[in-house]
Amino acid sequence: RTLREEVLTTAEGPMPRNTARVLIEIMKDLVRFHGNERRQLELAHDFRTAASGKPRIIRRLMRRHHLLEMPEEWNQVAFDDHVHDANTKGRKSSTHLIMDAWVKGIRRLRVIFYNHITPGSATELIEAARIMEVDVRIGIEFSAPMRDKYVQLIWVPRGFADAQAYLCFLAEAPAMDLMAQGRMVSEYQQRHILALLDRFNEVHRRDISQRFGIEMAPLDPRAFRSFVGGGQASLVHLGRFILNRMLSPMRSRAKELQERKESVDKGQREADQQVLAAMDALEPDDIIETYLYPEKNPDLPDPIIPRDDPDMPEMLRLSPYQLIRKLSAIHSGYRITLNLSNLDAADVLEVLYDCEGDVTRLEIFNLKDYVAGKTDHLAEICDIQAALNDGNAIALKRIIRNAIERLSEFDGSTAARRVEKLTGILHDIALFKSMYKGAPLKARIGSDSTGQSRRFHGMGLAVQETLPQRAQGELRRTRRHPRLVIPMTMRVFRQATYIPQDGVNPFLRGVCKVLPRLSALRRLFQKKRVDWFVQEDSARMETPGNIVTLGGIHSHYANRIIPDDATDGRTRPRLSWQYLQTNLKNGLKVAAGFIPAFATFFFTYDWWVLAYLGAPIWFSITGLRNILQSVLGGGGIRRSPLLRWNDYVSWQRLTDSLLYTGFSVPLLDFVVKTVALSEGLGITTASHPVELYALMALANGIYISGHNIFRGFPKGAVFANFFRSILSIPLAVLFNMAFGGLLAFSGAVNVDDVLQKWAAVISKLASDCVAGIIEGGSDRFQNIRRRYREYRSKLKQLFDVYAELELLFPEEKVLKLLSSPRKVQMSHNAEAIELEKILIINALDLLYFWMYQPRSRSALQRILRTMPPEEREIFLRTQTVLQRHKAISQMFIDGVVGRNFMKALAFYLDRSEEYLRDIQKMAGAAER
Repeated sequence: RTLREEVLTTAEGPMPRNTARVLIEIMKDLVRFHGNERRQLELAHDFRTAASGKPRIIRRLMRRHHLLEMPEEWNQVAFDDHVHDANTKGRKSSTHLIMDAWVKGIRRLRVIFYNHITPGSATELIEAARIMEVDVRIGIEFSAPMRDKYVQLIWVPRGFADAQAYLCFLAEAPAMDLMAQGRMVSEYQQRHILALLDRFNEVHRRDISQRFGIEMAPLDPRAFRSFVGGGQASLVHLGRFILNRMLSPMRSRAKELQERKESVDKGQREADQQVLAAMDALEPDDIIETYLYPEKNPDLPDPIIPRDDPDMPEMLRLSPYQLIRKLSAIHSGYRITLNLSNLDAADVLEVLYDCEGDVTRLEIFNLKDYVAGKTDHLAEICDIQAALNDGNAIALKRIIRNAIERLSEFDGSTAARRVEKLTGILHDIALFKSMYKGAPLKARIGSDSTGQSRRFHGMGLAVQETLPQRAQGELRRTRRHPRLVIPMTMRVFRQATYIPQDGVNPFLRGVCKVLPRLSALRRLFQKKRVDWFVQEDSARMETPGNIVTLGGIHSHYANRIIPDDATDGRTRPRLSWQYLQTNLKNGLKVAAGFIPAFATFFFTYDWWVLAYLGAPIWFSITGLRNILQSVLGGGGIRRSPLLRWNDYVSWQRLTDSLLYTGFSVPLLDFVVKTVALSEGLGITTASHPVELYALMALANGIYISGHNIFRGFPKGAVFANFFRSILSIPLAVLFNMAFGGLLAFSGAVNVDDVLQKWAAVISKLASDCVAGIIEGGSDRFQNIRRRYREYRSKLKQLFDVYAELELLFPEEKVLKLLSSPRKVQMSHNAEAIELEKILIINALDLLYFWMYQPRSRSALQRILRTMPPEEREIFLRTQTVLQRHKAISQMFIDGVVGRNFMKALAFYLDRSEEYLRDIQKMAGAAER
């Protein structure tokens, strides 16, 4: 919760959500590169750069970290209907999984558990998803025998308001009994994994030792159980565990081969290099395929084939129909998804018919199976889904007859029984298609991601049409992209909802109703919300599809058996402009802009004033404009007394402006004014002053818009900066007349010649005057918008805590209770005492906002005006907790802000009373 609030609050600019995603991804890399100080410093620099929220920087960092840009409205259709966390065979904890899903842009997630789920796992998953606003579903996968294979059915109980409701469901006797039976199934299945471990110790370990020339110790079953942790032991875990135990002897072997490189012949060196390459590229999947698959261990029973075993749990003996009947008796609201792994079209027909319409979802596409090449059956299963949803008896009959014809080619009792069953379905098509008449058979598409394998794509899929145009263009342009466009199409429809804004004149609202087609007029008085409607039963196989993976794959896997130059420190790091020291970089930017500006004035003018002072004057105009607009946008004269004027100035933004304004001098003064207008068209300040300044303003506008697009500014800023130059034309003409009048009044000669020389400077001054007003207003608006966001979040927390206090003391007036410091303490209610501390911390945060955040006072004043009187009273009363100097000072001493608390404590003691007086006055004015 804290992480999400921090990154969304820190993120500035027009892309706050995408900025927040990048910030979290950089945080993860900072932890991942522990020990590599240089790389961590680079990432820390990236973090600070990303926090500025500049679109060009954010998009560059998203490409670097393999993130697709998502719409800021957060309305993308991005999902994954089959993922695993660390409670089964996944690598990530539930919290980590939800955080990564949000970073990737996933809005809907279905997490699959095997056979059972623990209350702790469910609580963590649901709470984390609620905080990150991810729509999560918990699915429990059960296996049911059907002839010579197991059918996987995913049970998703529905209808729970929150984590507490789900916990209450798990605490009911039927659910507890089901989970107990599920645990027995998991323990039974995990015995096969432990048997494989013993088999590896007895047979395969020697083969690995001989293959790589290493001495590998036997695997300890207890160490393996500890490695699995809270998950369920699987082949994925065992493959990873074996590789981890091989790394140390492989590194020793690699060191030995490297040391003897000079003492062996060429043929042996080549053989040694092949061994080193094989060890370095070895993956857990290689170990699983080579040593752990059933065909590699024929003396062990195949776990995917049902057998008559007296130790088999009763739940593994239930048919699909019996299993669903058992699940439906436990909870009335549920969805059943059929996992299509290892099933063909005939199997799907049997399961759907036998379960009498209770299977409402088909996992029509599993990304892991697709990458492994197990998709030959999908097209026909899609046809089954379409025939049932359309009620098309003709198509359904054709599909069943095709399945019967294929099975008739095989001999044996199993094929005969299957043909007999399908023939029965063929004669009962009317009943079969009626099972899905009112409830269509919907599709589910998942990655089956565990985070353990580098061969398969990570979690997350998205419908391309719902992504921003830039992201769609990036997918089209990049041929060797790590992402994959899967051969599936899902129909989505864009829908817009117009919500009337409060306070709009009734007459204008009526005009919008009468003229609904005038969208431009409607946008002035109504808020537009764009969303996507997904036709879930429309998924079908099609090439090319419109669904793209959000996770990529690693093209090369390395165990780092031999450290390369980059990791052992033998090479000097490259000098990078991106990570250059900030002050030095800013100085180089100013110099790079100043040189062409000075050269233009020096070589084109004989008059010493312009030759030597033209560039400093030009730069002074730009610098002063940037400083004034930042100060005025941040608070101006009414700013906080604790902030100096330079606290509002972004020096990086200032140096960027100076860099680009330096290159505008040769463009405007030499190319446009002198060469094109004066010498080419004969337009001067004496002959055509309006035309001169208009054309110079147009050229300046095109230049400014061009470098704004290059720097990745939003479209609104690009258009505003273009039209600012047009607005500066009359002001430039006015300045020209004023300066001409002053020169004439002072007795100067050749006034027109002087004005012609200063024309570019006058045009620049007029443009920057207009820019100062426009961009200063924009800075003010952005600051107030950010403060609105911070205040709304903090006030929501404050009112939530107050509501909990009201529930704890139903017979007390909580506002009066808060006015007396001792009453809460004397109640001996530990929860109330803790809530009071949270109120104090919230009040301290609001005090910080008030004193240190630009435009915080303006934002709070507007919020108080729109607050209902009751909420305004609650806000004021809850802030009076700041008067408890002794208790709050003790909190500072106890470490509420860390060990270095003296400055913060002094700030609180000095400013809390002033803050309380100011908000009391502001609340009184708002009430009046």
